Amino acid sequence: MRNKLLSVGFVIVFLSVGSVSAQLTSHFQTWLNANGYSSYNFNASGNSYGGKANSSDTVVNQPVIFIHGNSDSALGQSSLLTGWNSSINYFASQGYKTSEMYAMTWGDANPLQSGNQYHSLPNLQKIRAFIQAVKTYTGATKVDVVTHSMGVTLTRKAILGGSGNDLLNGGNYNLGSPLTSSVDTFVGIAGANRGLVSCYQTGGTTPTCANTNGLYPGYLYFGFVVGVSNILTNMNASSHYEGAYTYSIWSTVDEVIGYGNVVYGQYTSQIPAQNGEKRFTAYPYGHINSKDLTGYNQWRMVKFHAIN
Repeated sequence: MRNKLLSVGFVIVFLSVGSVSAQLTSHFQTWLNANGYSSYNFNASGNSYGGKANSSDTVVNQPVIFIHGNSDSALGQSSLLTGWNSSINYFASQGYKTSEMYAMTWGDANPLQSGNQYHSLPNLQKIRAFIQAVKTYTGATKVDVVTHSMGVTLTRKAILGGSGNDLLNGGNYNLGSPLTSSVDTFVGIAGANRGLVSCYQTGGTTPTCANTNGLYPGYLYFGFVVGVSNILTNMNASSHYEGAYTYSIWSTVDEVIGYGNVVYGQYTSQIPAQNGEKRFTAYPYGHINSKDLTGYNQWRMVKFHAIN
């Protein structure tokens, strides 16, 4: 494991990078192709992880699915894009096998395109299908889901299902019924569940900050918050649908979310009706390290439904 201090635009981010072999196993890829999932291209660019070694590979631990954030990828490709390397390495140290850990890349893993990522229908469908595929493939009664940054809100909507609108991808859609019964533990790390204050400052001028499918937090009108992004309003209107247990991990010194994690008087990384949280208040737990340095906490949450 190596640590680097990088300057990204105007922020300084402390990153951890470990090495994990990228690729879905040939056994899993064969199963996906045979069961109607080939169009989702879960193994795009070979940057994915998970699957049985062969048909005799027995899944013992409840499968864990890792969903990355904006412009990141399933597995780390550089010291800037760290993916889930650290978490996978930690879970492996606790006895998890490749057949019990899964990750795939959604969206464009390019920081220069971060402002163009949003809760699009293709992204929602891909994440939803991956959860369903892993559950069926492994034969598990339930799966655990660990998410980071925009992956938190994307996956919350993918699990919630239901209607929405994406004008760039056909307009009105319906994802289907909630997947709540398929998820045991949901962990949301450094998410923007109530939007980003920085999106208010940009006036919702980018897809990421849009007031339909972006992270627009709304504005104050005579003491009331109005105009919150449609998709955030939709997913926050219901609570505790993410799974049987819902936890958050976040930091008040998150340099990406900023403002002490507070959006109009509420912590945006908290998930409505969550069962508990792990909160950090000091360096080095910024946006990336809230993910890369918390493998122990993630494991405890999914394995034992415990905070510490």
